[in-house]
Amino acid sequence: MTTTAPPTAGTTTRPVDKAQYGLAAFLVVVGACVLVDAVTLDDGFADQPVQPYAVPYVVGAVLTLLGVLLAVATARGDVPQAEDGEDVDLTGGADWRTVALLVGVFVLNILLIDWLGWAITGALLFAGGAGVLGSRTHVRDVAIGAALSVGTWYGFYSGLGIPIPAGILDGVL
Repeated sequence: MTTTAPPTAGTTTRPVDKAQYGLAAFLVVVGACVLVDAVTLDDGFADQPVQPYAVPYVVGAVLTLLGVLLAVATARGDVPQAEDGEDVDLTGGADWRTVALLVGVFVLNILLIDWLGWAITGALLFAGGAGVLGSRTHVRDVAIGAALSVGTWYGFYSGLGIPIPAGILDGVL
């Protein structure tokens, strides 16, 4: 027969997720930066009911408040509940090889975008990211990446008027 000793008062340990303190600090810092930046904005026209600095004040205040509330909740021992359907082992370590390969694909995209243009490097970025994450259908990945990158190129360039490098396809697109 096994017996368990009842917990004595004052000896209960609550789990503290220290990463939540990091997120809380990040929220407070970002909120403070938004508030400081809002102070530097000029006044708009007098007939505008909402001045340009109104939204940054609200966003900065909300971010700061959320950071403080998260720090208080963390200090009280609140921990987020893991989702039931998620198939992730949180006790395992990070897969740094995959992270390094994804960073490599992203850096390669940055290095080649001016020369090859977004339409080509965007397709390579999508196909490379999918390949690093385990996809083995390389032709389909490149085709989907090409469709997405050409579509986003036209969306930004023609739809929004934001020039994206065309690279070697300048004059073709």
